[in-house]
Amino acid sequence: MTQPAALTEIWRGPFMESAHVGHAVICDGSGQIVTAWGDPDAVVLPRSSSKMLQALPLVASGAADARGLTTEQLALACASHQGAPEHVDRVNRWLSDLGLGDDALCCGPQVSRDTDLKIEMIRAHESPCRVHNNCSGKHAGFLTLTQHLGAGPNYVDPDHPVQRACLDAFETVTDQASPGFGIDGCSAPNFATTMHGMARAMAWFATAGQRSDAMSAAAARLTEAMHTHPQLVAGEGRACTRLMRAAKEPVALKTGAEGFFIAILPERGLGVAVKAADGATRAAECAIAALLVRLDVLDAEHPDVMAFLNPVIRNWDGLETGQIKPAPGLLA
Repeated sequence: MTQPAALTEIWRGPFMESAHVGHAVICDGSGQIVTAWGDPDAVVLPRSSSKMLQALPLVASGAADARGLTTEQLALACASHQGAPEHVDRVNRWLSDLGLGDDALCCGPQVSRDTDLKIEMIRAHESPCRVHNNCSGKHAGFLTLTQHLGAGPNYVDPDHPVQRACLDAFETVTDQASPGFGIDGCSAPNFATTMHGMARAMAWFATAGQRSDAMSAAAARLTEAMHTHPQLVAGEGRACTRLMRAAKEPVALKTGAEGFFIAILPERGLGVAVKAADGATRAAECAIAALLVRLDVLDAEHPDVMAFLNPVIRNWDGLETGQIKPAPGLLA
């Protein structure tokens, strides 16, 4: 088994104080590995980086068109949003269109990560709702598919038709049988695959426009929705949103918990998967930025890229004490 590779370094003055290791794989449209760091066969849970895979049945089944879903709603189905008003209002309208309320969501309540809304709710003594959960868009998509299939309300049950459809789509695009699943923070099953399988899936999304089957057409629509509405995929200040806006070409980027990150590059037919072994978000954000700079998708000097590629570390007095930077092997 190949050991994890160096991904990100933490420097304090002239000393490398800490380092993050992990795995990264770049695949082409044929599913072959172009470049890899660490172990491409490492089994991983891609967490929220797999949301566009979980949204495939929503579109491929015809449920999205039957409900007239917009590109904004498709972006929200792939999102880990901030729970900001622009996200919450859209998901609430989506639920209303389905004739449902907040209690239909199985994702659980979560405090909004939008600072202004969080403070406003605290002052008003309002409790967070399920719609504030960063996964509420994905779950609205699950509910839409549930109604289309005429299935029962417990759509997060691994044996539910919605989750069986998600597993089928997941195994199709990763081209691997999943060895199992873990229950995600939002209560839905999160299917496992290898780093190679996840990068292969992202490359499959990247080349979806070259194929005419229903699943590929769905992937192309979801990818377009993500790069068209980067603010809905994450939110202001977040890496997904800022890096998609900074990119020199249309790309779809998606973070996942525990140090996961993916990139879909339609103009190059490439897919990228990154996993920090210790689950550190800062490591995954730095590594994905470095790989996209390496591919000339991002400009290393762009302020929104520098914020994740080479963020400055400051102490409590505002003094610059160090920086985070990618391991040398990622950039060249």
